[in-house]
Amino acid sequence: MKLTIIGGGGFRVPQIFEALAAETKTVRITELCLFDADPQRVATIASVLGQMAPDLPRPPRVTTQARLDDAIAGAAFIFSAMRIGGTQGRTLDERIALDLGVLGQETTGPGGLAYALRTLPAARDLAERVARLAPEATVINFTNPAGMITEAMREALGDKVIGICDTPIGLIRRAIDAVGSTPDAVDFDYIGLNHLGWLRSLSVDGVDRLPGLLADDAALEKIEEARLMGFDWIRALGAIPNEYLYYYYFQREATERLRASAETRGEFLHRQQGGFYEQACAHPDSALELWHRTKHDREASYMAESRPEEERTNREASDIEGGGYQQVALDLMTALLGGKPATMILNVANRGTVPQLPDDAVIEVPCTVTAAGVVPKQVAPVTGEMLGLLQQVKAVERLTIAASRERDETLAWRALAAHPLVDSITVAKQLLTTYREQIPGVAAAFG
Repeated sequence: MKLTIIGGGGFRVPQIFEALAAETKTVRITELCLFDADPQRVATIASVLGQMAPDLPRPPRVTTQARLDDAIAGAAFIFSAMRIGGTQGRTLDERIALDLGVLGQETTGPGGLAYALRTLPAARDLAERVARLAPEATVINFTNPAGMITEAMREALGDKVIGICDTPIGLIRRAIDAVGSTPDAVDFDYIGLNHLGWLRSLSVDGVDRLPGLLADDAALEKIEEARLMGFDWIRALGAIPNEYLYYYYFQREATERLRASAETRGEFLHRQQGGFYEQACAHPDSALELWHRTKHDREASYMAESRPEEERTNREASDIEGGGYQQVALDLMTALLGGKPATMILNVANRGTVPQLPDDAVIEVPCTVTAAGVVPKQVAPVTGEMLGLLQQVKAVERLTIAASRERDETLAWRALAAHPLVDSITVAKQLLTTYREQIPGVAAAFG
């Protein structure tokens, strides 16, 4: 069985390889095919995988392809993990926004919209090629902004594309641990969009344990999202927000911290990962050692701007346990292939789950996954400020998708101006102008 990774030179590919090679998994991928626009990066990652393989129980055969169509053909699963514009593009997404006084973050706010504008054409092209060359394949989308990219790819692939993110799964895992239960023993209610959602109940034996968890300081200390946003605020909400809601709830603090930092997250990754690829290319025999060292620094500094200065390079071990997005993808494939059914949070079509959103809008919601497919679970109604934020951000996403499809600058300007983290129509216009001037991929999106 062939699995193709689009973006196969990406830094996190070795984590997927490790998960695929685990002895305990029922998915048997025999070929892992890597495709990337940067052949040197593919060669570097292939060196890392080659050095990993002897210590793994059942590693798949690794192949590389120089042509996208050849990589797609014959694949049973395709992981979309593109980064159009590379880490250099991300640094511009973030820095341009900060220089104009608004939040600069990869997926949230104007930076996420710039990322989407240059990525959507490539995502649609990939979807159309898959529909033509591998119509039975399932595409699992990791490419950010994941909700928007998945929604655009559905135009060609329908239910054959599913978006995943490890952030909500990490939240659920920490909450389950905090109440002293296990995943198989709980039911939960989570609703939102990618990088914007809330855990609203956590039931064990039919009893909602979330109110007790919210009242318990010692238990909340185990949950990164609670420490991040403050116990008083999550108690006021009566829910635990996805960590990316920090940027909405603490916009002023987040923006000031980012502006005061010596470098943005994008600049850190551009420097750090660029150094890894350069060193690994020069010293291929040490590629695996260099990858492990870089991975540790990357994980320890995740969302560093949201934490106190003394904790910015040293996350708690419990915050980075749990397998990451590669484990989510493997569990998803296992269930789709007839293995153990799974309940997981996925990016799928709304279809009435939230009646106030369009049926074809992609939302992030718990789903039951079996060989018969993916079925969203029923969740409680969404009301009040949660619904308002969902509707506003989803409207922005759909404007952005339409702007890309129609190559319409006015729609793009409207999308930026409508985003809750952009506080001025004048600034929205300046953002679009500057993104077009400085990021070739954004300019190309409008022809």
